[in-house]
Amino acid sequence: MTRRLLPAAALFAVLAPVTGQQIPSHPPVTQAEYDRWQKELSNWGRWGKDDDLGTLNLITPAKRKQAAGLVKEGISVSLASNAFVDKEVDVPCPVEWAMTTASQSVAMDRIGYPCIHGAGTTHLDSFAHIFFDGKMWNGVPVAGVVTKEGGAGKSSILTMKSGIVTRGVLYDIPRLKGVPYLEPGTRIFVEDLEAWEKKSGAKAGPGDALLLRWGRWTRRAKLGPWPIDEQAAGLDNSVIPWLKKRDIALLGWETPDYAPKPQGDLARSSLHNFALTILGIHLIDRADFDAVAEAAAARNRWEFMLTVAPLPIPKGTGSPVNPIAVF
Repeated sequence: MTRRLLPAAALFAVLAPVTGQQIPSHPPVTQAEYDRWQKELSNWGRWGKDDDLGTLNLITPAKRKQAAGLVKEGISVSLASNAFVDKEVDVPCPVEWAMTTASQSVAMDRIGYPCIHGAGTTHLDSFAHIFFDGKMWNGVPVAGVVTKEGGAGKSSILTMKSGIVTRGVLYDIPRLKGVPYLEPGTRIFVEDLEAWEKKSGAKAGPGDALLLRWGRWTRRAKLGPWPIDEQAAGLDNSVIPWLKKRDIALLGWETPDYAPKPQGDLARSSLHNFALTILGIHLIDRADFDAVAEAAAARNRWEFMLTVAPLPIPKGTGSPVNPIAVF
């Protein structure tokens, strides 16, 4: 009897254990695809040429009532990281805090956010934050509209002064893969998101907030701080058409990108920038989903009412926020 030897690569594939974080091989999205999607998938003009809300238009009174109906116990959970007042390797621009008065009758302090969009602050991006070829959301030319001296003359954070109330859906990808956190460089694909939907029974759709957990804060608690912009997990760029199809109103994550990147991949924050400026999806950056993941797992319920209230900063391109999930 003659035995046929397997090639080394095939033999390794047979013998190699299947790990919780094993992912299929996907070629990176090319620049040509990305450029084509800017035309094919754009939401510019969908809600009129003067629109400032983008996909937040999908949060209708009916959607808010649906979200309120998810409140069964009245239990609230914060989705924000605590403010850092000390500089760390993953928080290069901490909050500036000082006590200005402390007496037997009164205490007052001062707080400043020198880098609202920095790595250490949970914040909400406005459309005045990112631009494509000199144009912001809805094709508005940036020149003369957003300036260093005058700030955001259009689509500032003030457009969301009344707050955001909608159905939040948590996608806990480490729990899907049976690990406490994903390793830096892990790319999350559509099949991961849909596998989680099948497992959890919750699916984000029109007007909802999709909240993505990869375990950034769990990893930090175990291993300590590290250069987060150089080592992180996150959504692969191939998810962009899926986000368009789902018509979500809001996207939140613990980090806006994955790193390190595979050879030939797009520039840093390509998905972040596309979602905000081309799709019109406002973003919650640098959130902490560990507590809400525990609350959701305890109830086996991955949907809840979500509220987000930015500070009403005229001309601001973003605001610190403390998103709240209510079960």
